[in-house]
Amino acid sequence: MTESTANRGESAAHAEVVLVTGAASGIGAALARRYARGGAQVVLVDIDEAAGLAVAAETGGHFVAADVARLDDNRAAVEVAVSAFGGLDVVHLNAGTGGAGGAGEDFDLDRYRRTMAVNVDGVMFGIHAALPALRARGGGAIVATSSLAGVAPTPFDPIYGASKHAVIGLVRSLAEKWSEAGITINAICPGFARTGMVPGALLEHLHGEGYAVAEPDEIAAAAVDIAHGKGTGQAWELQAGQPPTPVEFPHIALSRSTTDAR
Repeated sequence: MTESTANRGESAAHAEVVLVTGAASGIGAALARRYARGGAQVVLVDIDEAAGLAVAAETGGHFVAADVARLDDNRAAVEVAVSAFGGLDVVHLNAGTGGAGGAGEDFDLDRYRRTMAVNVDGVMFGIHAALPALRARGGGAIVATSSLAGVAPTPFDPIYGASKHAVIGLVRSLAEKWSEAGITINAICPGFARTGMVPGALLEHLHGEGYAVAEPDEIAAAAVDIAHGKGTGQAWELQAGQPPTPVEFPHIALSRSTTDAR
């Protein structure tokens, strides 16, 4: 893991401190830019050092080259935020990857493991690493990037879909416990957005079929609002031109025995 600082201001201790993974491009870079415009101190985390440093220089942020699939890298990134800016207030666990294939002849063990490591371990490790710093601050917010693929079947990339379902399950399962410490944990579920995850050919097809494609900043704006909100344990559908909408999950009532236990 390596790190670099750009334009660290004297008011760092008084500004909101935000950590963003997958910050070198797409939604992550849009988050970094949006928070920086609002006066926050931003720690940008990504495996792509060149692109990450460029966004850090643009935003006056602090870049950390790290692999979110490694627990120690997540801990080190949080330590950088605390040592550089005095604490941590908001965490966006946005790093992700796709294209792992399916369960048949297209199954690739290495791609499967990498997808699950980045998309699931990266969120779990990020939450685990951030919780002590957020609790020390008296509370804070965690937002994990899932996907509409985490809500609906994804036959064109089923392993990616499974990983994004797991993110939502993790968020919903952890939220209640950590709300007692003043920490909210939510997931965002973007639809198609103009990022590197959506190849140009697919973008052309979507436009040709009349589907709307969100710009990264539209997703980032909604994610910032969710981080600053009071709700927790929710998954938010984010689609181009539509307001953020919480996903409705069924309420499951556990069955009870009808036996008269005398």
